[in-house]
Amino acid sequence: MWHAEMVPREETGPEHLPGAVGGVTRIAQTVRRPTGPWTPAVHELLTYLHDNGLRGIPALHGFDDEGREVLEHVEGRGVPIDREIVLDTVLVEAVTWLRDFHDLVDGFRPEGVRTWRGPGAVELGADQIICHHDPGAYNWIIQSGHFVAMIDWDMAGPGRPIDDLAFLAWTAIPLYRATPTSEVARRLDLLVEAYGEWGPMTVLEAVIARMTTASDRIEAGQARGDQGFLNLAKVGEPQRTRDRVAAFRLRLPEIDAAL
Repeated sequence: MWHAEMVPREETGPEHLPGAVGGVTRIAQTVRRPTGPWTPAVHELLTYLHDNGLRGIPALHGFDDEGREVLEHVEGRGVPIDREIVLDTVLVEAVTWLRDFHDLVDGFRPEGVRTWRGPGAVELGADQIICHHDPGAYNWIIQSGHFVAMIDWDMAGPGRPIDDLAFLAWTAIPLYRATPTSEVARRLDLLVEAYGEWGPMTVLEAVIARMTTASDRIEAGQARGDQGFLNLAKVGEPQRTRDRVAAFRLRLPEIDAAL
């Protein structure tokens, strides 16, 4: 079991990193993130995954003297999804990692209530696993043209495996913008083959449900004053995602025909 330890401030100057719901500061080879009521459950999850050998997750290093959680800074680059569509090979690697994560986390069955950032204090349902809930391509780390890690675990919580796969498809195929239909069909086939569970139309239908839920959770988080969700208002959330989902619904018949 991983135990929290106090990590002193390092002499290397801080560097603010863009993205992340709660904000991230890099200091040397660590990142510092704000904590919340969800942090103990997320650390319990990450400890389980680390102890059971899941690759591609940041190591935990306790808390600093400002009370922020301290995690390993994973070397590599992020994915600017509005300017880059990931290579087919990277897409397949990320989906394969997601399947490995889901297979492993199925054994993580904490008893009783845990507090998670999205749903709050809930028990894990018998038909649920703990999902990442934010496995968008913007949370991938790429090294030398390969997927190597999934970061930003603060949104983790109970859900269905297809919820994560749908979220990944939304940003990585990508479905949130008007990607050529032939490319959507081709890359969706890569995704479903790599995951090995559902057909393409099942995934597409799950996308609508998952991104509708995402919009509702952002709105609820803003209403309760969660600063991370309030930050998303600066980029027009949740209305931006709701508009994109509406546009995606209109494209579905064409995508269906291409499949």
